[in-house]
Amino acid sequence: MDKKRILLMYISENSGHHQASLAIERAFYEISDDVETLNVNSFNYTNPILEKIISKTYASIIKRRPEVWGYLYDNPKIVMRTKRLRESIHRYDSLKMRELITGFRPHAVVCTQAFPCGIMGDYKKRRGNEFFLAGVLTDYAPHSYWPNSNIDMYFVPSEKTRERLVANGVSKETISLTGIPVDHRFRKIIQKEKVFAKLGLHAQKNVILVMGGSQGLGPIKEIVRSLDSAEADFQMIVISGTNARLAKYLSKKAKVSRKKIVSLGFVKNIDEIMSISTLIITKPGGITISEALAKSLPIVIIRPIPGQEAMNTEHLLSERVAVKMDNLNHAGAFIGELLNNPALIGGMRERASQLAKPESALNVAKALLGRIM
Repeated sequence: MDKKRILLMYISENSGHHQASLAIERAFYEISDDVETLNVNSFNYTNPILEKIISKTYASIIKRRPEVWGYLYDNPKIVMRTKRLRESIHRYDSLKMRELITGFRPHAVVCTQAFPCGIMGDYKKRRGNEFFLAGVLTDYAPHSYWPNSNIDMYFVPSEKTRERLVANGVSKETISLTGIPVDHRFRKIIQKEKVFAKLGLHAQKNVILVMGGSQGLGPIKEIVRSLDSAEADFQMIVISGTNARLAKYLSKKAKVSRKKIVSLGFVKNIDEIMSISTLIITKPGGITISEALAKSLPIVIIRPIPGQEAMNTEHLLSERVAVKMDNLNHAGAFIGELLNNPALIGGMRERASQLAKPESALNVAKALLGRIM
């Protein structure tokens, strides 16, 4: 029997979309030996120059004028006004995709971002290809670019997400509630004592994890300075990701800080780190918060980006698994008050455990293989 070929598509290397596609890819091989996968950065594949321009523009907007992104994100007027432009881009990109599709001949295409899903949906419509097309959402609120009549199945993180898609014309029968895909490591039991020892941390002392996604975004310096002056007794793990400037600052800060600070760059053992943490202070990216939930880790949200992160924040606050910290200059006092309320933290942990979907990637892979095997 020929192996089932599965094409996975995402945008941007250092992104949650990529992490989700990798988690699903690993899950396919965990389930079956009769699969062959290809994982492609669709934006880089079709428009490498445009990808760099858009990535820099996005980073600049988020840093300097986040309210502009809030206006552009999921705005029906913008969606309608850009329809012809998007169709033109899709037609251009379809020419490049044709070589990929005819060469790999996928039985299924799995997209963890709406842009490649839209391209493949339009390609499928024009050329009559019979591959199964799936969209995997990595945030709790589906924006208006997701609905596409040529997508065969959507995988979503919550019932509210499903309801919003249905309200935008997507058939309920095509929507499966699986959770946001996280790596298989989040299903494993961690020996915490070994992690504490490896990082040089005290096993009986609270650990505050501070991070801003894989790129180390957000006001991490301000938070660390405030936490270091807190009266409460705790340790810190601060992750800078790919942010070299932040890593340099943290390296210097750790040498003179009042509290123990473990500074880490881009890590591959975030499951271990979250397992020993008491709280996480972070921007609410879809993958980060799903990983935190998988580890029953209470979340302190800081400066969510208007759009997807603001919607993620709304969901987390409504489920009472997170709190939002607005005054970063008082971060130390804020965290101190939380640590002095073990009942609150315990309740957040319990509700996070109930919401967690550590087998999300596995469930996506099982459902897809069930459709094409």
